[in-house]
Amino acid sequence: MKDNKKNTRPKRRQETKADCFFCKEGKNPSFLEENDLLRFVTERGKIQARSRSGLCSKHQRKLTREVKRARYLALLPYIVRPG
Repeated sequence: MKDNKKNTRPKRRQETKADCFFCKEGKNPSFLEENDLLRFVTERGKIQARSRSGLCSKHQRKLTREVKRARYLALLPYIVRPG
């Protein structure tokens, strides 16, 4: 019997599907609610990816738009410089 090890791919880890925060709460992202936006922004000021944040695609798009709007209005920083 031959060993076909070089034809097999390593198995990917299957991530658990998280429920969307905004679907669960029954609201939409808003640039005025800074605490909700900061939850999905890293300490360096980057918007988290959908796979890490656990949002559905609809709310991830809205979140991105609202974070950019909040940055433009100086409610959130564009980048956070290390101290």
